Amino acid sequence: MAATLEIRDVSKSFPGVRALDRVSLQLESGEIHALIGENGAGKSTLIKIATGLYRPDEGQIFLNGSEVHFHSPRDAIEAGIGVVHQERNLIPRFTVGENIMLERMPSRRGFVDFRQVNQEAANWLSELDLDFGPETPVGALSVAQLQLVEIAKALSLESKILLLDEPTASITPRETERLFEILRRLRDGGVAVMFVSHKLEEVFEICNRVTVLRDGRNTALGEFMADMTPDKLIALMVGRAHSAEEFPPKKVEDEVVLEVRNLRTALGHRDVSFSLRKGEILGLYGLIGAGRSELARALIGDEKVVGGEVLVRGEMARIRGVGEALNRYRIGYLSENRKEEGLILPHSVQVNVAISIWDRLRKAFGWIGRSTEKAAAQPYVEQLDIKTPSLDQSVVKLSGGNQQKVSLAKWLAARVEVLIVDEPTVGIDVKTKEYFHELIWGLASEGMAVLLISSDMPEMIRLADRILVMNDMRIVGELENTRDYDEVSESIMNSIHASA
Repeated sequence: MAATLEIRDVSKSFPGVRALDRVSLQLESGEIHALIGENGAGKSTLIKIATGLYRPDEGQIFLNGSEVHFHSPRDAIEAGIGVVHQERNLIPRFTVGENIMLERMPSRRGFVDFRQVNQEAANWLSELDLDFGPETPVGALSVAQLQLVEIAKALSLESKILLLDEPTASITPRETERLFEILRRLRDGGVAVMFVSHKLEEVFEICNRVTVLRDGRNTALGEFMADMTPDKLIALMVGRAHSAEEFPPKKVEDEVVLEVRNLRTALGHRDVSFSLRKGEILGLYGLIGAGRSELARALIGDEKVVGGEVLVRGEMARIRGVGEALNRYRIGYLSENRKEEGLILPHSVQVNVAISIWDRLRKAFGWIGRSTEKAAAQPYVEQLDIKTPSLDQSVVKLSGGNQQKVSLAKWLAARVEVLIVDEPTVGIDVKTKEYFHELIWGLASEGMAVLLISSDMPEMIRLADRILVMNDMRIVGELENTRDYDEVSESIMNSIHASA
């Protein structure tokens, strides 16, 4: 079978970094082809070259046997290549329908035909069983819903080549299952699909072949999944076999650091009660739309609380904003949306790490010396092993895993006592994910109270001491974590289904 898309010996360098070094990939019609590797291995760079966002320094791209040169994303779209990038590419002030149809807005008598826009967009939303309509403003959607709109937009192009960069990072198992049904149908219809994911179980479930990158080079090129095992793939990704070891025991103190009593919010939370103790990792699990992230933002004053009580170290707390949560109550929030909420992407690593302690670093007249800021940031960059050419490097140029480390470093620098961690390992490779698990466990072992929000069931069961189950803006279950995966996961899902 002739390759539909062939990338041959492509190289790409950025200042101080060789992102790709003679990388090749052959993507054929009628297959779902996995592209995997650690964060920073070059996957996203390769996709951006294949879709005209970047020009390669060396190498060639062939489409249906003929060499092509993409000068812009428009060239790739017109050539039949659709893509869902890891970064969001939606316009917040537009509606869902306008974003889906943006590349081919239907017109009537010289004006946009919004009725047709909404009709066509509704068909693609229906394909994914989404419960919001085409007239919904994109700015009102959650991170997971934004991901699904990105997927609907890519599917709507009816491309012959579809490149998906972490398409399931923020969606539920049910939504993933529906997406896989669609991808299999597209594959059977002759579409060539490239699937980038850190979730190896998904790669084995849906992909026919696999290409692996490590440090910007091929370690596997178009191998059949039937010839692979998880351990073999991980060894190709990281250079050695990987095993997740059990954590050493840690002590959960009796001291309650954060207590919530009958909390109600303007978003619809009701009767939410729980306590979080020193040294405890308290899990908060629920399906998309359950209200977990919204609850976290209410606790730090970013959403309106309309009833109930919040106590911090036994004292009543009225938290009116993120600054007060940090400076008065020592509460930090590691957002699931690190690119838009957790980081200032154009700014340096140094600024992003130190921003949470600027008040502490200020001298007379509010001035902060660069040397003072650097001295404050450097230990946390070293502690978290953030891979950066220098502290002056813009965060936008770091890999996803290193961006997440920077986002966490600012809270460590602020010496928070309560850390709310929202989807800490979304879009992060196997080795970095293990690193974050060890780090979260270590912080709790040192006495930090951690509220862990995760849609990753194995992650939740591995880390949490207790698990709260949310559904429809309420706590519908609480269980001690025995770390028996089958038993705990069944109990969690039973709690959700019983409350539906």
